[in-house]
Amino acid sequence: MSSRKRYFSTIELVLIPMFAALMAIGANVTSFLVIGGVPITLQTLFATLAGALLGSRRGALAMMIYVLIGLAGFPVFAQFRGGLGSLVSPTFGFLLSFIILAFVVGKIIERSSKKSVSTFMVACFVGLTINYVLGTNYMYFAYQFIADLDAITYGMAWSWMVAPLVKDIIFTIFAAVLASRIYHTVNKNANPLQRKLAS
Repeated sequence: MSSRKRYFSTIELVLIPMFAALMAIGANVTSFLVIGGVPITLQTLFATLAGALLGSRRGALAMMIYVLIGLAGFPVFAQFRGGLGSLVSPTFGFLLSFIILAFVVGKIIERSSKKSVSTFMVACFVGLTINYVLGTNYMYFAYQFIADLDAITYGMAWSWMVAPLVKDIIFTIFAAVLASRIYHTVNKNANPLQRKLAS
């Protein structure tokens, strides 16, 4: 029993911080591109992979760690921002959505009896939907009630998301295919004990 716990802890100690670090990298590698105040990042890709590969609990935990590190003041958010001031940023809803996204993607895959590419595809696109619905609505209400910019309409907020959406649809397909292949490769090569621990 103790050896199982040690194996499980090793996975957590390595993979969870790794995905939190990937989120920080993905937040800034292309964030110099901004549309309507929304930086173009690779965060949705890494959040989706976290849920698909780490599972619901560990994937969500990785995203929570990333968000908490940023709120603590480390410049890990898009455009090297961080701190509690991010709470009132119009794009903070996207950061919150990454936690829910990773959890839901992982949960759908975990509960599916058939771990096919289509299962991963459905899970990843459900996660993308959560990301955009929560993030865009938060952004709209933040502009309306925090920034007090009445000129920004609901339709305008969604129109800003068209360009990022094209990019994220492509990356979501990529994430689903990649996660499916990694999952089956790992489970094919793992011994029975490792499969049980990974489940």
